[in-house]
Amino acid sequence: MADIYKALADGTRRALLDELVERDEQTLFELCSRLALKHDLTLTRQAVSQHLDILEAAGLVEAERRGRYKFHTIDTRPLAEIAERWPTRKADA
Repeated sequence: MADIYKALADGTRRALLDELVERDEQTLFELCSRLALKHDLTLTRQAVSQHLDILEAAGLVEAERRGRYKFHTIDTRPLAEIAERWPTRKADA
């Protein structure tokens, strides 16, 4: 679970997850473009790729190679595990 917290601690990685929630199955090029246009983050493709590797290691992103392209999708199951770890208390009457 520590990998999930490390992955979520970085604003760029959170922006990548936001973009994948908005539209799944994006290539590295598409994600770089969206980060630049919508979040004013002009990172190299290599830097974005490293962020995606961290998200993938944490189980938050899955990558599938199809021909020349690698498509990235979000997996929210690890986030659900965090919510289950700390259930909310019922309010006292």
